[in-house]
Amino acid sequence: MLDRKNLISSSPTVDVYADGDTVVKLFKEDMPKTACMYEALTHARVEATDLPVPKIREIFVVDNRWAIRMDRIEGKTLAEIMKEDPGNVAKYVEQMVDIQLKIHAQAMPKLSKLKDKLARQINSLDTIDATKRYDLLTRLESMPKHTKLCHGNFSPENIIINDKGIYILDWVAARQGNASADVARTYLLFSLNSKDVADMYMDTFCAKTKTSKKYVQEWLPIVAAAELVEQKACEEEMLMKWIDVVAYE
Repeated sequence: MLDRKNLISSSPTVDVYADGDTVVKLFKEDMPKTACMYEALTHARVEATDLPVPKIREIFVVDNRWAIRMDRIEGKTLAEIMKEDPGNVAKYVEQMVDIQLKIHAQAMPKLSKLKDKLARQINSLDTIDATKRYDLLTRLESMPKHTKLCHGNFSPENIIINDKGIYILDWVAARQGNASADVARTYLLFSLNSKDVADMYMDTFCAKTKTSKKYVQEWLPIVAAAELVEQKACEEEMLMKWIDVVAYE
């Protein structure tokens, strides 16, 4: 039986509880079985790689709510470490990029396609007009299609470091797709807090991979539009600006 006092975090879809050496993702009552099963399957496919991720222990039901139990990873997030040691942000950004490159090195043809998810999100938007949606979807369709593992929510908050090593959390948004699309989303997440760190991150990725910065930037309007579906109203203005950018240096 879960002790409801051990709530770690909560979102519109799940509550996360500590339970001994595990954590339990308890889906909200209105969330269907398919949401739980899809997340578990996606995570299990990532587990099949050699990436350091928590392992799923079981899928079960609590009070008519579906739940996933997985390993509890103790330690500090990279976000906490960066905040405590601001003088070494460049070092931590480089470390983060190195981790992301290991993720992108995995081919995942059995995962759902990131391109399809982005298209669905853009099509669902009522905050941009039909012409702009068409332009974004046309641009998305023209982008190179890859089968690389994309985390989908790669940020310092989802990296935990402890005495045993580095662990990557939160794979619910993982898809197969173009690595630069994944980088563009991380860039936007950084931009919500610090444009300087965001630029440092993109420059580091492009330098390490010999990727044209312009190529990554071409994903920004697409990813920013998709992000409007999930982000808070206070972030809408910044995302709308990215959608309106049509050319880069």
